[in-house]
Amino acid sequence: MRALFILLVLLGLSQAALTQNLERGKEINGTCAGCHGEFGQGGKRGEYPRIAGQRQAHIIDQLLAFRKRTRLNLPMFPYTQERELSDADIQDVSAYLAAVELPTQWPEFKDSDDALTRLTAVEKVMIIPRAPGNLDNGRAIYQKECVTCHARDGMGRGKFPRLVGQYTSYLRKQMDAFVKGERSHDDDEALGILSQLKEQDLQDVLAYLTSIQAVQP
Repeated sequence: MRALFILLVLLGLSQAALTQNLERGKEINGTCAGCHGEFGQGGKRGEYPRIAGQRQAHIIDQLLAFRKRTRLNLPMFPYTQERELSDADIQDVSAYLAAVELPTQWPEFKDSDDALTRLTAVEKVMIIPRAPGNLDNGRAIYQKECVTCHARDGMGRGKFPRLVGQYTSYLRKQMDAFVKGERSHDDDEALGILSQLKEQDLQDVLAYLTSIQAVQP
């Protein structure tokens, strides 16, 4: 019976995925690309965050938060209104972006690769510069305090976001916003932990995250 239940769950998930129009999601991303880049790689050194490879549930959650103004972001508000972005559109663009993979290694080319192929491949590479900090301390804090929501590999769980591969400046800005109460956090315990960490501890966590990005897609 348990095997049958698991099979039915998997079939349900597969059917849900089939209902999402990735081509439509790619089309919608054309609007997002103005700030977040053609491949969802973000821009302006982290002013606009990377959204490629981000968890689908997190993207959906944040787009709805922008719409409801539970997360204040004036530039995002008009784009997320239902007349501009329906619930189905949110599902499609979130599924598309979650599926985008940005390599962390420079590509190797064949002699037959033309200039456009080479340029496109290079533009997709996403390597966040290593942040300074104490890696041992950052690892210890992250593995103790952050893995429950963000996973041991920094790729996130459920609607809790992927952190690894994200701009360090953006992550630090969000940390500060949580601590100052400028952005709400779904987990009060995690917010309390952030508030208790020292400045250097936060920097060490960021340093650790940049040290493990090479093993991620």
